[in-house]
Amino acid sequence: MSGQIAKPWALMRHHAGWADVFLIESESGDSITGLYPDRETQGPQVSYSNRAVLARFPTLEAARAARESGVSEWRKHDAAVREAEDALRKAEQSREDAWVAWLRKESEK
Repeated sequence: MSGQIAKPWALMRHHAGWADVFLIESESGDSITGLYPDRETQGPQVSYSNRAVLARFPTLEAARAARESGVSEWRKHDAAVREAEDALRKAEQSREDAWVAWLRKESEK
């Protein structure tokens, strides 16, 4: 690995629909080490597997802009997710109802 990292700014998954900006200070094999510059308190450097990186950027500004605009991409799918959750709740209720009905039928034998 060369001494200079071409795209040192990464987005790391924070929670559903949100990523934290991470400054990669060093890389080796399949791991990265760095820090989170946007967090209120700066702790010691942390290391992660390269698989933890969602995307890499050449500048802090590009990483922040992608993070912010990524929220709108996430939100585009909210309605479909709500519909799927509603369908799942209905299916779970049908399963529960069928199970209880079966148990009651068995108790009448």
